[in-house]
Amino acid sequence: MELKQKLSFGLMRLPLKNKLIQTAVDHEAFTAMADAFLAAGYRHFDTSIVYHGGASETAFRDCVAKRHPRENYTITDKMPMFMIKAKAMLEPTFQKELNRCGVDYFDYYWLHSLNKKSYGTCERIGAFEWLAQKQKEGKVIHTGFSFHDSADVLDEILTKHPEVEYVQLQINYLDWEDEKVQSRLCYETARKHGKRIMIMEPIKGGALANVPETVKLMLEKEDTSLSPAVWALRFAASLEGVDFVLSGMSNLAQLKENTAAFETLQPLTEAQTALLMNAAEIIRSGIEIPCTACRYCVDACPMDIPIPDYFTTYNAFGDNKKKAAAEFEKHAADHGRPGDCIACRSCESHCPQNLPIADLMVKLKERFEA
Repeated sequence: MELKQKLSFGLMRLPLKNKLIQTAVDHEAFTAMADAFLAAGYRHFDTSIVYHGGASETAFRDCVAKRHPRENYTITDKMPMFMIKAKAMLEPTFQKELNRCGVDYFDYYWLHSLNKKSYGTCERIGAFEWLAQKQKEGKVIHTGFSFHDSADVLDEILTKHPEVEYVQLQINYLDWEDEKVQSRLCYETARKHGKRIMIMEPIKGGALANVPETVKLMLEKEDTSLSPAVWALRFAASLEGVDFVLSGMSNLAQLKENTAAFETLQPLTEAQTALLMNAAEIIRSGIEIPCTACRYCVDACPMDIPIPDYFTTYNAFGDNKKKAAAEFEKHAADHGRPGDCIACRSCESHCPQNLPIADLMVKLKERFEA
């Protein structure tokens, strides 16, 4: 597959009318983005029932499905296994997603965010068998799962379930050799089992778009025409066996940059790959809380704490107390504060990065509320 065809529109970080309200998707702005994406020759969208509190799916329905012929696009949706407790929940959730997206079938459908624990749930309730039945019914064309755990767990799942076609993995050059994320090891495991791969978080929740000045200069010295974000997308797209690279684009400028870049994108050379590995070491040393702002944790919080927003503020303005305080108060105005955390740890069971969120809330309380 040509690198151009690999760009996918991830609908996790859509434009908002109010940046503090995740469900307030700006349909006018998204419509312009979706139209430009399709006009440029791209086809694939990726959503989930948990993105934007469900508003991602309905935005796709209103801005894409209602306005474009079904054969002009493909769509991935997912069964949120971190929320599913019983087999009886599978079918109603699936039908709700079809209705929200405004489609009769999904081109790709995943068991969402599998790890050791949620895989156990899948086995207990027969989720893989249910998914295979949906494929037989023609309601799902391609099956698979998204994954956040060790390569050993991935190998266990793929050995038990060779019938799935795809694995969606968190892959970026920052996580490639990370001991917790194990991007490279998971990629190699999926390839060993002959699975096609879709890549999520190629820009690490924006961290690889806003790199330290040292890294920015390194990349510009190699090629002044590529932004840091495009370098990250290029790394992901260069990997063999990858069908789609998801980019969670939030405005028309980002979309135009990415679609234009993919028109002429070339695979990385060995020297360029080595350059990005060096860049990763520099970036990693400056990130204290490796949150990707996926927001899976937010819906699980009984105290309405905007966890990713506080983490982003902490990482970005750790040395600028005045700016950090202003950003913190903006998020805290209508939401819970770190000090409101009751350490129930519901958020932690939803976190793909396995962050000790309750402990980090104590640190943020000391930083922002002391």
